[in-house]
This record gives sequence, C-alpha cells and structure tokens, in this order.
Amino acid sequence: MFNPNVAVKNIVTQPFADALISLLGRILLAYIFIVSGWGKITAYTATVGYMEAMGVSGSLLPLTILVEFGGGLALLFGFQTRLAALALGIFSILTAFLFHGAADQGSVINFMKNLSMAGGFFILMLHGAGKISLDHIIEK
Repeated sequence: MFNPNVAVKNIVTQPFADALISLLGRILLAYIFIVSGWGKITAYTATVGYMEAMGVSGSLLPLTILVEFGGGLALLFGFQTRLAALALGIFSILTAFLFHGAADQGSVINFMKNLSMAGGFFILMLHGAGKISLDHIIEK
C-alpha cells in the first residue's frame, strides 16, 4: 500500500535533497534574527527604550544582539549550529513570554510564532546543520 509519508521520506533523505533542504531551513530560520538583530544595532537607543518599557533592562541589549544577530549568522553559515539553535530556541521562548504575552491578537500570533520557531530550533539542534555548512567542513 502506498504511504505518502514514506514517499516523501525517500525523496528528502536523498543526499542532495537533504543538503539543500537543510540549507534552506537554516536560511529561513536565520533570516528573522539577522534582520531583527541588525535593526537593534541601528536603532540601539530606541530598542533600549522599548525593552525598558516592557520591563526588561536595557543593559541586556548587547546580549540580545549577540543572540539574534550572531546566532542568526551562525545558523546561516552553519557554524556551531547546534549551540546556536539551542540558544535561539530558548531565546524565542523567553521573548514569547516577555514581549508577546498580552491578550491582543497580534501578541497572541507573535507568541505562537515564537514557540513554533523554538520547536524548529530544537529539531535543528538535534539534527545539525547538514552537509552545506561550516560545521560539516570542521567535523570532517
């Protein structure tokens, strides 16, 4: 009997497809963090004000930038991917509760988005960056 799950598995586990899909997944997960981290760098003072208005110390902004921008770049290039994915997964959960815990619809959607991204990061942490990555080159 035909099992579509097995059919998809047989396609995506081919070495070339696996490498490309892993790269695409990393790019898509990294994009929001690179853009957001860069935005915090270029609007540093405004970001400190926003964080403090939300009850979070502005002194945490350098760490936030490191996690977002640095972690995003690490994912993009597949460098220390498991560590970056773990850090971004935890960061996504923390920011869901700190910044998106309100009851309005926009906050609820962002809360769920952050939790969903955390799930993706934890899967990436388990499976690694794939063959098109600095991790793969370093581990050889």
